Amino acid sequence: TSTQQWMLLLQCFYDDKAAIEDILNYMKGEFPALSSINYVINPKANDTITHEEIICVHGAPYIEEEMEGLRFRIHPKSFYQTNSEQAHTLYSFTRDFCELKGNERVYDLYTGTGTIAQFVAKNAKEVIGIEYVKEAIEDAKTNAKLNGIDNCKFFAGDMKDVLNDTFIADHGAADVVIVDPPRTGMHKNVVETLLRLNAPK
Repeated sequence: TSTQQWMLLLQCFYDDKAAIEDILNYMKGEFPALSSINYVINPKANDTITHEEIICVHGAPYIEEEMEGLRFRIHPKSFYQTNSEQAHTLYSFTRDFCELKGNERVYDLYTGTGTIAQFVAKNAKEVIGIEYVKEAIEDAKTNAKLNGIDNCKFFAGDMKDVLNDTFIADHGAADVVIVDPPRTGMHKNVVETLLRLNAPK
């Protein structure tokens, strides 16, 4: 991007406001380029913050990335590739591999902030993105509006519950399926549904 933006998210096991404030003030002073400074209290002692409240203490509660003229707003809970150059390479390869002609319905599963969905949207008839993290889907919808993209639809929910025969009946079968699952992989129900879709790619 022409103007690089940086976000800090401090995760703490318990809420010690004075200590947290000291750390964040120090970070702000040492790293003035930080445009978004946040913290979260996570008493579970793991790296899963899906259900925890993010508190923004400085700047905007998000940062923005730009790719091929598309802008992507990213909140702390929203997944986005951390290596922007490699993300562009990955998304370009994906778009080229799909060989879209403009009349396809694309399913983008585990869509995150909808980056891949919007990256291929101009070459497709319609793109449907599904993602577990509702904050990421909110970002995806916001990003589509920011980018003037009106052929993307985004849905929040656990893939194994959302992607079923009823959903496909309501929204149509996919001609192309793009899958970027989390480390845990895809649930058996999702794989079975994809096999029934019989998408060419």
